[in-house]
Amino acid sequence: MLESLGEWMSFPMYYAYKGAEPPPRNGASHATIYPYGPFKAGDGKTVMLGLQNEREWVQFCETILENSALAVDERFDRNFKRNGKRAELLEIINACFSKLTSEQLIAKLEKAQIANAHLNDMAGLWKHEQLKARNRWTEVGSPNGTIAALLLPGLNDSYDYRMDPICGWGAHRLHPQRTWNSGV
Repeated sequence: MLESLGEWMSFPMYYAYKGAEPPPRNGASHATIYPYGPFKAGDGKTVMLGLQNEREWVQFCETILENSALAVDERFDRNFKRNGKRAELLEIINACFSKLTSEQLIAKLEKAQIANAHLNDMAGLWKHEQLKARNRWTEVGSPNGTIAALLLPGLNDSYDYRMDPICGWGAHRLHPQRTWNSGV
């Protein structure tokens, strides 16, 4: 897991090489690419999107924001400028996105070939179609009966994995009447 997290965080990590100043924390947004991260649609749902190059920036301006002039606006015409003016650009993006439902926004992003996804809540994760399609669910016993559980990540067909029942409260507690030297 450490290696996975290290790789995941390598981009901002490299900015901090030999004591250099790392990029500011931006939550789920990318540390140095903008716009890239979660954005609210008009229906209150959140859509993740990621612009990864200048071609996508032009597509985003023309197809999503419907403002071709913004693509060549000197304030935003390069990623480092957009990244430095996040708040200003966010106002423009929010004004546009507030008029669209998340489904409309995703349809436009798909048409423009810009990476995107719904941001699920926990109920959405329980219903996620890929977890079902990839057979990632199993059942385990519990003191309250059988319940659904996600399989561990990284499983393969070479091994049989076990998912033991969930223990009841106090199942592994030492009982006061039993002591190490009582012979029980």
